[in-house]
Amino acid sequence: MKARLDYHWRLVATALAFTVFGICGLGFSLILFPIAWLWPHRASKQLAITAIIHAFFRALVAVLRGVGVMELDAHGVAALRRKVDDPAIVIANHPTWLDVMVLLSLTPRACCVVKSAHWGNPFFWGVVRAAEYVSNADPLELVEAGARQLARGYTMIIFPEGTRSPARNRMHAFSRGFAHMALKSGAPILPVLMDCDPPAFTKGMRWYDVPERAFRMRVNVLDPLGTNAFAAHDEPPALAARTVTSAIEAHITQHLFDYGFFKA
Repeated sequence: MKARLDYHWRLVATALAFTVFGICGLGFSLILFPIAWLWPHRASKQLAITAIIHAFFRALVAVLRGVGVMELDAHGVAALRRKVDDPAIVIANHPTWLDVMVLLSLTPRACCVVKSAHWGNPFFWGVVRAAEYVSNADPLELVEAGARQLARGYTMIIFPEGTRSPARNRMHAFSRGFAHMALKSGAPILPVLMDCDPPAFTKGMRWYDVPERAFRMRVNVLDPLGTNAFAAHDEPPALAARTVTSAIEAHITQHLFDYGFFKA
């Protein structure tokens, strides 16, 4: 009986959290975007909006933890609090819809690569524009825009699978945009391992598919890697990007098994 009450409480709490998230997302789009359009100083505008988004997601994670819906087990996250003159490209696997929320709550000065579909989403369109997030619609512009954000001191958060992982022990093949961005900007790559146990908000699951117990989000930030560890300076850009992408995908996959996030 207690277990059923706990389940129904988490179902209700999840529904309320998603409702608040949607209302706030719509409110941000209706308020932040007009303010951002009128704000005369671009640099201070982006910094303020980035801080608001970070604070909002920190609060949302705190609420989800406080009501018993989720747990958070994070290691090495100090590396996500990068200095302005030392930004990085965060590359993470993407098991669940909540990965973006968790990483933004842990990264104070972040810019994201987001799916082009979100630019027309009524709940997100204003937010992604006001924060100057980067669309994945145009691969060439993605690299250029990401390099510009890194030059401004923002850590780029990229899920190179492009969408949520197809299954718990599998990932989609990584796209090469992040590798081109790293080669162009010289920024280090910061691999991040994500896991959700038991699975929640994964591919094929609905928001109301609440697990039988509170799910635990696990985040492990690995040591940063430079592209020079994988590709030679005189290597053609296309070949270098392919080499870096393969190496980072293999590096993350191996550590997912080593940390027990993937099961052999």
